[in-house]
Amino acid sequence: MREFSVPATTEVGPDEALTDMLVENVADHGDEVGLRIQRAGRWEDVTWREFGEQVRGVAKGLIAAGVQPGDRVALQAKTRYEWTVVDFAVWTAGAVVVPVYETSSSDQVAWILADSGATAMIVEKGEHAAAVDAVRDQAPALGPVYVIDDDALGTLTAAGAEVPDSELAARRATLTADSLATLIYTSGTTGRPKGCELTHGNFLFEVGNGMALLDRFMNVQGSLLLFIPLAHVLARVIQVGAVKTRTVIGHTPDVKNLVEDLGAFRPTFVLAVPRVFEKVFNQAKAKAEGDGKGKIFDRAAQVAIDWSRAQDTGGAGLALRAQHALFDKLVYGKLRAALGGRCLGAISGGAPLGDRLGHFFRGIGVTVFEGYGLTETTAAASVNYDDALRIGTVGRPLPGVGFAIAEDGEILIRGGVVMRGYWKNEAATAEAIDADGWFHTGDIGEIDADGFVKITGRKKEILVTAGGKNVAPAVLEDRLRAHRLISQCIVVGDQKPFIGALITLDEEALPQWLGSKGKPADTKLADLVDDAEVRAEIDAAVADANKAVSQAEAIKKYKVLSTDFTEDNGMLTPSLKLKRNVVLKEFGAEVEGLYAG
Repeated sequence: MREFSVPATTEVGPDEALTDMLVENVADHGDEVGLRIQRAGRWEDVTWREFGEQVRGVAKGLIAAGVQPGDRVALQAKTRYEWTVVDFAVWTAGAVVVPVYETSSSDQVAWILADSGATAMIVEKGEHAAAVDAVRDQAPALGPVYVIDDDALGTLTAAGAEVPDSELAARRATLTADSLATLIYTSGTTGRPKGCELTHGNFLFEVGNGMALLDRFMNVQGSLLLFIPLAHVLARVIQVGAVKTRTVIGHTPDVKNLVEDLGAFRPTFVLAVPRVFEKVFNQAKAKAEGDGKGKIFDRAAQVAIDWSRAQDTGGAGLALRAQHALFDKLVYGKLRAALGGRCLGAISGGAPLGDRLGHFFRGIGVTVFEGYGLTETTAAASVNYDDALRIGTVGRPLPGVGFAIAEDGEILIRGGVVMRGYWKNEAATAEAIDADGWFHTGDIGEIDADGFVKITGRKKEILVTAGGKNVAPAVLEDRLRAHRLISQCIVVGDQKPFIGALITLDEEALPQWLGSKGKPADTKLADLVDDAEVRAEIDAAVADANKAVSQAEAIKKYKVLSTDFTEDNGMLTPSLKLKRNVVLKEFGAEVEGLYAG
């Protein structure tokens, strides 16, 4: 078994807890700006002292409402300022946060409330509260529900006005590194979601050892705009890391206004999933083509990629440096402006970014650092950073974390980031964490001689063709999704004679593409699935994806669908992972059609 580990740079003391960092910020840096909140279209500063007072007020309100140390408090909302207040308030009250995605179905909400035994809940809006009331009979432990849009924070603060400061101190004293901080329910591409038990120590180990690697961005001069859901562990960890490093935090719940929000907030650092970076690239390319400058953009993109690749092999030559400098003035500056103009770097997680896109962003001056981890590893277990960057990999293990590759290629992880276990599920815990403390990720990968980790597929998603060839669908799917016209895809072929794919079109990208081809902007999706020019685009995307695999693994046939895979229709998880079993059940006839005759 091949192993690689990096020594820890920070150890967590037995009595440390997440509330300590906020108490220190309030005491030692109370007048510094800690967060910014958007009100009436303007970003307003919030000092650490002001934020701390709000946290204390809400914590006292929760205590007055009967929340006891160790109780679970559910939180359902989009990414917004109030989420961070409530997160720290629940911890300050000695309790445990149970995040619920804002888009979760009533069945998912009922399961999480019942399984966690949540005694109180804070939701974003009235519709959420009504949905909770409809399933309350399935959650017998649930007490009060507060609505953020109905001034939940003010209501709680008023209710807790008589709770003495000494009670808050006593609650904080109940917390140790081993105390449960949050129960995060895995999205569940199959079966019921399981609650991952993450302790205060898990978070402190993660940010203590991880933030130093990102100190060029996560620091007192830096700022961070959060827009991926805070119900996702990666956003939570970055939020906590920003409090630890005193990086100014902003929140935006609606990615439809992301470009405007980035322009107004002007972060030095962003956190996103690969789809966001793909869209930034594809929209810039489509705009250039619309302005008759498509060839210039393509050349500029290639120069950025070539320049980035050259950084890994001794640096760019004179001619490439000159071209890069020219395009920096003509093209790259405008792309950086789309990220607010001050963005120095970004973290991408949740799915592979692809090395071409990684080199492109590094080439335009915004390095995207890919990392890898799961809810069960408190987000990142490995990450690229300035001093150890290898595009196309997910970096080296975090300090204090060990990686190993099992005989069957599965990635195993050990260290202070690994969860305590699955809530009330000893059998699943024993299956996931072996007697030596290794967490079995279910991902297939490899580690090179320098410790850089590469993910090559999912253990449970490996397809075996009728000819006995093992195929990892993620390699092909990730490359296909990078094409501007493709929204989602699923690679199929288990026990079939060859590999095929179902592909959906990106409705956001279509209007510009239709205009560039002289087609009506309101052309229906159903009329495009067999369109010759659409087929030509998809043919090219498939041919490009096939370059990454052998002939036996290549896609031989595909079908374009007239419906997308979305979270709303139950085919994607809230973290945008494909629910393969759901898609294959829904489109079983289309899959069989690929192999007919």
